[in-house]
Parts: sequence; C-alpha cells; structure tokens
Amino acid sequence: MNTDFAPKKDYFSPMHTAEHVLNQTMVRLFGCERSKNAHIEKNKSKCDYFMAAAPSAAQIEQVERQVNEVLSKHLPVTARTLPRAQAAQIPGLDMSKLPADAGDMLRIVFVGDYDACPCIGAHVENTAQVGRFVISSWDYHDGRLRLRFKLEDVPL
Repeated sequence: MNTDFAPKKDYFSPMHTAEHVLNQTMVRLFGCERSKNAHIEKNKSKCDYFMAAAPSAAQIEQVERQVNEVLSKHLPVTARTLPRAQAAQIPGLDMSKLPADAGDMLRIVFVGDYDACPCIGAHVENTAQVGRFVISSWDYHDGRLRLRFKLEDVPL
C-alpha cells in the first residue's frame, strides 16, 4: 500500500491541520457536520457550519479551548492511502465531500486518534507545530455559523 500519497493542495499546513481539529471539535460538541465551506489561508481562515441554533459566546470559547487542548497533546498527523471500502469502515469518517471521480484509493489524514478525514491538502507532522488557535470572530445567520480564526505563535 502506498503511504507516500503526496498532497495536492498547497495549503499553509499548520492552518489546514487546525481546520481538521476544528471540524472534529464542532462535530463532537454540536453534532453538526464538518464544514462544507472553508477558506484556509496563512493569516486568517473561516469555516461555515450549519446548525439549528446559534451557539452562545461561552460555547464558542469552549470550541477554542478544546481545539487548543487537542493541539497541545502533540498528536502525530499522518496520511494513509486506503481503498475506499476500507476507509468507509473507519468510525466517524465523513466521505460526503468526496467528488464522484475521487477513485478507489483515498488519502486519509489522521490527527492522532482524534480525527480522520479524506484530504488532499498539506499538513504538519505533529500538532505541536500548529501554534495557538484563536477564534477572531463569529456570526450566526439563517442556520449558518461562520467562524473566523487565526493561529498565533506558530513554531515553523
């Protein structure tokens, strides 16, 4: 099995890795789906989540706190190429964003045992390389929560 499946998108790897942790945190805290609309950049990023009710300011603080707790665990970030059928057996793996032409072999990115996601982007090797995750602003409108975030103290 090829485990050297090279990333195809040139995202800023610390921010993109933080997005993975944020997505899983949102799923765990709110039971929503992973972000369906994300804009990932080096200096600031945003993700949209669809939720029935607006979260409180305390809940947004909890999201930021939990993302930073996960990042502070120095989890390994690895990628494995797996047949689609085998990847589908990974508990909690969301393959809904995969394009129809994704093929039978998928690149699955693991953030320790916290998250697993099909992904073609670049990532750090360990969450210790991400820095501190900060939610800079957020808004909720018509069922869509938009989180804007940045990273501070990135050690790269």
